[in-house]
Amino acid sequence: MKRACTLVLTFLVFVFCFDTTACAKTLSISAQAYVLYCVENDSVILEHNAETKMKMASTTKIMTTLLALEKAQENDCLVEFNEDMIAEGSSMYLKVGDTVHLSDLAVGMMMCSGNDAANAVALTLSDSIEGFAKLMNKKAKKLRMENTNFVTPSGLDDENHYSTALDMARLMEKALLNEQFAKITSSTSLSVDFLSPQKSVTYQNHNRLLNMYEYCIGGKTGFTKAAGRCLVSASKKDGVTLICVTFNAPSDWNDHIAMYNYGFEKLSAVDTDDSEENFYVDVVGSDKSKIPLFCENGPPVVVEKDKLKKVKREVYIPKFLYAPISYNDFVGAVTYTLDGEIIAQNSLYAMEDVDAKRKNKFALFLSNIF
Repeated sequence: MKRACTLVLTFLVFVFCFDTTACAKTLSISAQAYVLYCVENDSVILEHNAETKMKMASTTKIMTTLLALEKAQENDCLVEFNEDMIAEGSSMYLKVGDTVHLSDLAVGMMMCSGNDAANAVALTLSDSIEGFAKLMNKKAKKLRMENTNFVTPSGLDDENHYSTALDMARLMEKALLNEQFAKITSSTSLSVDFLSPQKSVTYQNHNRLLNMYEYCIGGKTGFTKAAGRCLVSASKKDGVTLICVTFNAPSDWNDHIAMYNYGFEKLSAVDTDDSEENFYVDVVGSDKSKIPLFCENGPPVVVEKDKLKKVKREVYIPKFLYAPISYNDFVGAVTYTLDGEIIAQNSLYAMEDVDAKRKNKFALFLSNIF
């Protein structure tokens, strides 16, 4: 009975339906392609050409940074910068012989979009740029980035280096689950301590949205002449997490703010935290008359604000259970429904073991006879 659902409940994915074309005209979005994505419900709120393959410039470094930080969690090795790692374009100004930790290269990429840092990561995690691209594409497949192909670790233009607004939103969603990534991308500036030569350098974050929009929790800029201005960002307000991606957007900062304001105006988080409530179930056949239950909250859920009052909460606990009962046995659930469909479910489990009451010798004698 451990973690087995004796109560059959079907969890349905809640999908929003918006007139995205009409919204785009109202908001006057400048981007050639964009998407506004809700993390909690894995749903697209606004989009235009969201699955069109396009150049994504230095927003590529979200993937390179994620791979670097995941490796650094195992071994935050020292990296000595060499001539093979030299790159054109934006830089954290590494020189041959400079030595930093692998995780510091992530800072250089996310703060000042260092192409040198990206090359250094690639040639540390693989024996070649091409080999690292294979690692990037392998990771992309795991993250449902179905229309993406990485060639360079930095995002410098290549005809076979492309992604989509939707794919980059999915990448940002997964990257934010990495605590170190989330910390770096939300910082307006960070310092790197060089081991050789010994010095400390402070880098400023190129993502101006952190200062322009109070709910912004991170992002990555990108630009090449061929790609135009690219921006991937994330914002969180009142339990709602949104990710915005724009490609070739002359007015990207304003695009993101406009879409975030629209999304936060339309959406609201449902309070589904039942962990503090006291739940009990009656017990038959034991010295204990009832036992407490603990609640395991499911993922948060978001609905349209005008539907929030229609969300119904119901608690499913049987009238009683027969002993014996083991700790962690599934007992019931708290469900949240909207228009008859389950949008969230929290499971309830036994908080302690319950032994069956032992029969006395006379009762055992009678039961054996009859």
